[in-house]
Amino acid sequence: MAKVFYVEDDANLSFVVKDCLEIAGHTVHHFSKGDEALKAFNKFEYDICILDVMLPNLDGFSLTKAIRDKNPNIPVIFVSARVQIQDKLEGLQLGGDDYIFKPFSIEELLLKVNIFIKRNKSFLTERPLKETRFELGHFIFDCNNMVLLAKDETIRLTGREADLLVYFIKNKNKLIKRRDILIALWGKDDYFLGRSLDVFISRLRKFLSSDDTIKIENIPRVGFKFRMDE
Repeated sequence: MAKVFYVEDDANLSFVVKDCLEIAGHTVHHFSKGDEALKAFNKFEYDICILDVMLPNLDGFSLTKAIRDKNPNIPVIFVSARVQIQDKLEGLQLGGDDYIFKPFSIEELLLKVNIFIKRNKSFLTERPLKETRFELGHFIFDCNNMVLLAKDETIRLTGREADLLVYFIKNKNKLIKRRDILIALWGKDDYFLGRSLDVFISRLRKFLSSDDTIKIENIPRVGFKFRMDE
């Protein structure tokens, strides 16, 4: 099964969650402090992260930024008592794959862990195209290293930005439904993930803005079209 990176400072909750994950067959490395957790993450390989947000020494959002620098593709599930909409949006925009409010159902968490692990393995297997470097106008997109290369600059993408650009390349000059992108990248279609998608698309537009032969067009009430000159 999976090797789980679990960071939670509530001793009672972490005992229950760790026990349930282990009964389900997973190996769990539990940490109660953000800084200690980061040191371990940099030493070992994990399949999925479950993170509280309010942590001693290093909060869950800051921890996620560091995790994404090392591993852009690992699934991250936030489990937090911070239940404002803005908190959830911030977590998703930082690269979280899901954000669960406390109190929560352990069955729901276990189900999502299994779904994300399975989806991530499948996506990493299917992700490679026949080519790994693509000409996008005056850019070269190296999808393996997740960078956009131009004459005067190198733009490093996050895992989610790279995944989105790969999806656009696969479907260039086609009408792409918003829902289809959300399902392909996150596995579900909801309001919060839609807001995150808008942020990632805005970033890609900014990165590609120096080349007017590439455009990500909004198609009102439907989705997008990734236009490239053939």
